[in-house]
Amino acid sequence: MGEQRREPAAHVHKVGYANRAIKKKRCKKTRRGASTVSMALQDLFVSCKQVFKGPDSAPLPQDIKRLCNLLDNMKPEDVGLSSELQFFKTKDAVKETPRVTYTTIYKCDDFSLCIFFLPATAVIPLHNHPGMTVFSKLLLGTMHIKSYDWVDPPRTDGPDTPTQLRLAKLEADSVLTAPCNTSVLYPTAGGNIHQFTAITPCAVLDVLGPPYSKEDGRDCSYYKDFPHTALSNGEMELKREEGKRYAWLEETEVPENSKMDGIEYLGPQVDESCC
Repeated sequence: MGEQRREPAAHVHKVGYANRAIKKKRCKKTRRGASTVSMALQDLFVSCKQVFKGPDSAPLPQDIKRLCNLLDNMKPEDVGLSSELQFFKTKDAVKETPRVTYTTIYKCDDFSLCIFFLPATAVIPLHNHPGMTVFSKLLLGTMHIKSYDWVDPPRTDGPDTPTQLRLAKLEADSVLTAPCNTSVLYPTAGGNIHQFTAITPCAVLDVLGPPYSKEDGRDCSYYKDFPHTALSNGEMELKREEGKRYAWLEETEVPENSKMDGIEYLGPQVDESCC
């Protein structure tokens, strides 16, 4: 999921932040029993600084496990959120087209920490993450996730053809409810092309390493999927049941429902001086 423009939206004020005092982690050892409300975020930030070393360096398996363990234990309150906020109590969809909102906790050339807020029925359309490793932690709500990976690598013997159908394998088609384990996608595996659909209002914490960058060849592309049985070019014959695990993907223009609104992050801050 990529960051987009910042502008006001009718429902943005409904997100809000938990109205409570939050103690920040210091750069020294804290006494046993001290508040750890924002320690989880600071620990995540420090670990990301150590794990992500640039676009040419993918996280090692032990580093992926390390970040997953941190994210699995994170709670909404660690980023200033609460299930008691009005945004998450509103079960009905907004009257207008539901718009996704995002806020950026931290961003540098190597990684970014963002939170995405999805009202009920809002959709983050099917999109990719070129050359990126992305950790997604559902903090609040229930959402449906669908994801794919390419069956074959892109062709390099000719010009790009955005309208060309490419075969993809379905990696996930399931419903997640917070609290749940962290989802991880990789440059060529783990469901690099995914779509989120909010069943109830949701908050998703994303760690992207490295972040989207059009200048560095990591622009976000969007896709439309077609059932494998609906189209066939004779190149690959699949049994009926096996075919349900595949689809044809076609690159599309930026969908109207992909536009997001940015809001200021008001939760616990990360302390860069500790790194």
